[in-house]
Amino acid sequence: MSWQSYNHRTLRYPQFGFSLDLSLMEIEPAYEEQLTPKITHAFSALAALEDGAIANPDEGRMVGHYWLRNPQLAPTAELRGAITQPLEALKSFAAQIHSGAISAPSGGKFSQLLLIGIGGSALGPQLVNDALGGDAKLPISFFDNTDPEGMERVLAQLSKNGLGKTLVMVISKSGGTAETRNGMLEAKHAFEKAGLDFGRHAVAVTGVGSKLDAYATQHQFLARFPMEDWVGGRTSVLSTVGLVPAALQGFDVDALLAGAAAMDVETRKPELKSNAAMQLAVAWHHACNGRGEKDMVVLPYKDSLVLFSKYLQQLVMESLGKRLDLDGQIVHQGIAVYGNKGSTDQHAYVQQLRDGVNNFFATFIEVRKGRRGSAIEVDLGTTSADYLQGFLRGTRKALSEAGRKSITISIPEVTPFYLGLLIALFERAVTFYASIVNINAYHQPGVEAGKLAAGAFLETLNKVRGNLTAWEKTAEEVATAIGADPEDVYHCLTHLAANGDVQIALGKTPAEDSFML
Repeated sequence: MSWQSYNHRTLRYPQFGFSLDLSLMEIEPAYEEQLTPKITHAFSALAALEDGAIANPDEGRMVGHYWLRNPQLAPTAELRGAITQPLEALKSFAAQIHSGAISAPSGGKFSQLLLIGIGGSALGPQLVNDALGGDAKLPISFFDNTDPEGMERVLAQLSKNGLGKTLVMVISKSGGTAETRNGMLEAKHAFEKAGLDFGRHAVAVTGVGSKLDAYATQHQFLARFPMEDWVGGRTSVLSTVGLVPAALQGFDVDALLAGAAAMDVETRKPELKSNAAMQLAVAWHHACNGRGEKDMVVLPYKDSLVLFSKYLQQLVMESLGKRLDLDGQIVHQGIAVYGNKGSTDQHAYVQQLRDGVNNFFATFIEVRKGRRGSAIEVDLGTTSADYLQGFLRGTRKALSEAGRKSITISIPEVTPFYLGLLIALFERAVTFYASIVNINAYHQPGVEAGKLAAGAFLETLNKVRGNLTAWEKTAEEVATAIGADPEDVYHCLTHLAANGDVQIALGKTPAEDSFML
C-alpha cells in the first residue's frame, strides 16, 4: 500500500524537477471533500488579494508580495512602477559597487557588507546568504539584535578586513524599530571612532518619508531604496529588503524572482489536485486538526538550507499564531515550527521524534543533487551523497513505522531559482491555511504588544534612575516613590547593578536587597 500511496499522493511539476510527497500523511479523500467549501473560499480569497483587495483589515492596506515576482499582476500602473523601478535601480547600484564606480571613501572597492535589520529584514537576507553565499562578491555580516556584545563581535571581525571597505545596509520600514535604530547608531559610532564618515558607507531600505528616510537624507547616505507598506517583513525577502543585499552579493536576483513566479503560476490554479501550496495547507490542517495541535519539524537534508527552518518559523508562526479569527472569535490558532538539518538531527532530537511524544509532523526537504564537484567513494561503491540520501530515507521510514507523519518536498539543487520556488510555495501555503481557518495572516498584534511592554519597561527604568541616591533603597521603596510595580522596579535595579550603574547589597530575599549610587 505504501507504493500505491506514494504514486497517488505525490504531486510533481516535471518542468522544475519538483515534487511534493504526502503519502505518509494519511489524508483520507473524505477529509479533503469535507474541506471543499473552505478550499474554494481560500482560492477566491487569494485571487482577490492578488487583485488588490484590502487583505489586512486591521491596517486597511493591501498585501502585495505576490506582485513582486510578476508586476503585471499589480492593480495599478503606479504599483507596477513601484516594483520595476526599484528593481532596476538596485541592479544598477550593485553593478556600480562591483565595478568600483561607487567606491569606498578611502579609495578602492567596497569589499564587505554589514546588514542591520530585525525579523524578516534580517532573516530573509540571512537565508539567501546561507543558501547561495559560497562565492559572494561582498561577504555579508549581520546586526539582527540589540545585543551590544554581539554587535561588538561583528564589528571586530569587520575591522580585521577593513572597516573603511565596509558597506552598511540599514533596513527598517518605519525607521523607528528600536533594534535596527540601535544597531545603526552602534555602527555609526564605530565608524566615527575609526575616523570614517558613516553616511558615505551607508544605504537605507525604508518607507518613503520615514524617520530612516529623513536620517539617510540628512547624513547623505549613498543610496535609498523604498520599502512599501503593502509588503510585510516576513514576506519581504523578494522585495528590496532581500534583493538589494542579494544583488550586492552578486546573486542572480532575476532567477530568485523567476523561481517564485514559476511556483506562483502552478499554485494559482484553483484546483486542489494540481496545487502544491493548497495540498500543503490541507496537510497542515489534517495533521494539526485545524488548531495547531502538532508542531512542524523542518528537516532540510542540505547544509545550505540550515536556516530554512528558522525562516519558516517566522513566516508560519507570525502569520498563523493568532488569538482571534476574522469574526472576532477567540481561536488561539498557530503551528509551532522548529528544525535544523539532516542528518545532524539524527544525532539530536530525532530520538524523541521516533520514540517520544507524538506531537509533531516532519517536513523533509530533499535536494537530489549531492554536489557540484566530482564525488569520491567513502566506502566501496558509496559516496557521501549516498549516505545523505540513505539517512533521509531511513529517518523518514523509521518515523513512519512509529506512526509519525511526514511530508517530503524534493528539488533538484539549491540555486536562486529553486530557493525562490521554495519561498513562494510556503508563502502561498500560509495564505491558504490562514484562509481555511479564517484568520488574518498579515498582522502581528502580539509583536506590537511586546513592543509596547518593552517601551513601558524603559520608561520605568528611567524613572528608577532618577530616584536613586547615595542612600540605600529597596525595590519596594523605589516603587512606592515612582508609583510602579515592585517586581518591574527590582528588574530595573538589577539591570543597572549588572552594568555598573548602581551598587547592590544582597539580602535574604529580593525584597531585602538594597541599591545605592
